[in-house]
Amino acid sequence: MLDYALLEALAAVVTHGSFGRAARALNVTPSAVSQRVKLLEERVGSVLVTRGQPCVATPSGALLCRHTERVQMLESELGGQMPTARLSSNTLPAEWPTLRVAVNDDSVGTWFIDAVAEFCTERRMLLDIVIDDQDHTVQRIRDGSVQGAITTLAEPVQGCRSVRLGRMRYRAVCSPAFFERYFADGVKRDTLRVAPCVDFNPKDELQQRFIRRITRAEIEPPRHWIPHVEGFERACVAGMGWGMCPERMISPHLKTGALVELSEGRPFDVDLYWQSWRLSIGWLDDFSAALRRKASEFLD
Repeated sequence: MLDYALLEALAAVVTHGSFGRAARALNVTPSAVSQRVKLLEERVGSVLVTRGQPCVATPSGALLCRHTERVQMLESELGGQMPTARLSSNTLPAEWPTLRVAVNDDSVGTWFIDAVAEFCTERRMLLDIVIDDQDHTVQRIRDGSVQGAITTLAEPVQGCRSVRLGRMRYRAVCSPAFFERYFADGVKRDTLRVAPCVDFNPKDELQQRFIRRITRAEIEPPRHWIPHVEGFERACVAGMGWGMCPERMISPHLKTGALVELSEGRPFDVDLYWQSWRLSIGWLDDFSAALRRKASEFLD
């Protein structure tokens, strides 16, 4: 039988990234945390944490952390049904469950927070958001590092549910001056090859998809790397390059003329899905239902 005091210490180190911060979260000394993790490693016969800045879980450690999170979520659910029960002396009260969810930055910057704020406030739920590209967030739920993910993958990951949330609309935009400088002769292979574009990070393929749709060719334009949704938008407005921006975010700029479309009337739509653990936990099921309902107000 696993010792959950030891597992809790391991999970705290991985979550907070250091033994010192884990100790403060658990209200014990760093030495006590170190001893617990070392004892757990001895019992399972495997190194569970790679010490560093930050500390990260080994594959074996990640497996145990996922198990611990599931147990904590089940205890939180039980505690909500039995408010007088004291299930753990070192965790937050059961009425404050934490949901770690992987979300793309565009969704966080435009609709996701508005969609979940009311639920989190009324149900006393804490969010731990992990930012990743919408085409890659599903890997986070595959490896168990999050309990839910906003993703472009419709097919459920093993052990998860998948529901469609709606369609997020993007438009290829740039400043008027940028358009005149690079696209006066049209948006085509030759001009897209030399016009700088803005990419969020190496995982961001939206700009490349737009290029393929227009040219049916693989073209590598000069790229700015700006991994921040507002910075990305500002780079387009400031004339640094063109990029695929969420329509909800840039509508005011299109109305004022601060931004223009590269291909007017040809938006790029991305279907988004919510995947979460199939493990039946009341508040997680309720969150999923609320997210699906509220997302319909923000997504097409």
